[in-house]
Amino acid sequence: MPTLNHRIWLPVVLSALLCSQAGAETFEVKMRNRSATGAMTYEPEFLQIKPGDKVKFLASSSGHDAVSIPGMAPAGAKPFKGKINEEIEVSFDAAGLYGVQCLPHYAMGMVMLVQVGDAPLPGLQVPAEVPERAQQRFKDIVSRASAPR
Repeated sequence: MPTLNHRIWLPVVLSALLCSQAGAETFEVKMRNRSATGAMTYEPEFLQIKPGDKVKFLASSSGHDAVSIPGMAPAGAKPFKGKINEEIEVSFDAAGLYGVQCLPHYAMGMVMLVQVGDAPLPGLQVPAEVPERAQQRFKDIVSRASAPR
């Protein structure tokens, strides 16, 4: 039975892993007190990215953070929790829909949606415990993102 020569295969495997990471993009999202879509918003409020891409949440206005919403991420996705007034960079590896909230302004509807891969937007499941204004903002985000361009 032939044996694998680790000196040959190890560089090939490492190269493939580095190339897949090299193709990843980083997107910036501003946490704002006001934007074109209203008060207490992320800008943009919707991102469509590829698995492995990253999102850097920028503290553009004071008093905000970026935190994953329980029940609004694909199976196996790692939850994240940024600190108020600090930037956080998150890697989105699993395909699916991710809900993001600002903890201090969640009840005011400060949420955003990240679509990773080809997850269908109409398939967004918003848990019943999500505050009413945040539920409405998710509906508005899906409506705007689904509109013909």
